[in-house]
Amino acid sequence: MVATPDLIEGRLVRRYKRFLADVVLADGTEVTAHCPNTGSMMGCQPEQGRVWLSASDDPKRKLRYTWELVETAPGTLACINTGRPNRQARDAIEQGRIPTLAGYPEVRAEKRYGQENSRIDLHLSGHDARADAWVEVKNVTLCQQGVGYFPDAVSVRGQKHLRELAAQVAAGERGVLLFCVNHTGITEVRPADHIDPVYGRMLREVAAAGVEVMAWQADLERAGEPSGSLALVRELPVNLAG
Repeated sequence: MVATPDLIEGRLVRRYKRFLADVVLADGTEVTAHCPNTGSMMGCQPEQGRVWLSASDDPKRKLRYTWELVETAPGTLACINTGRPNRQARDAIEQGRIPTLAGYPEVRAEKRYGQENSRIDLHLSGHDARADAWVEVKNVTLCQQGVGYFPDAVSVRGQKHLRELAAQVAAGERGVLLFCVNHTGITEVRPADHIDPVYGRMLREVAAAGVEVMAWQADLERAGEPSGSLALVRELPVNLAG
């Protein structure tokens, strides 16, 4: 399933204190890895599940290992590192792999904007024929029966981002919500009304007002290979039906 010369396989013992995970490596050594995910990680921390870690030789790091991937079910992978999606989205945009966001010569990350003291993940500007695009990137790893749901916990911050995107549309620019799907078992994305009904309602409202909502799935099967990547490679449908 995954070749791993660049990643180290182990078995998850537990995740705790949000940022820590104990993992038993193939040789029986137990290590503590950094868990780069502040969310609930619902469905992405199976007991004794197969996980893959990256390693750093930086002597300044407190923890050498970082948890990157997990097998959520036999043959199904998720990337839990929430430091990855913004880079994945930026690479896909700059390489022209997302047609509706192609043609912007300038891509700037973490630009301040809006009335609620926000930072946009990606600001696209300089297009010959299109208004600037304000792109908010969201990581999707919660999978239930092939459907990817967002968010995986109540997200007041996510609700604020929807309001900010809608305000950009009202001002004549593009507001874009890009779901970065880091789970190989997902075939479509829906708002998680059963977890955060307010977010689901707001998402439908801002989409009706012109916010563009799209989902792109990452290639995780080759993530551990030397030439592999987490590139966004396919668009998935977003189902906003109530």
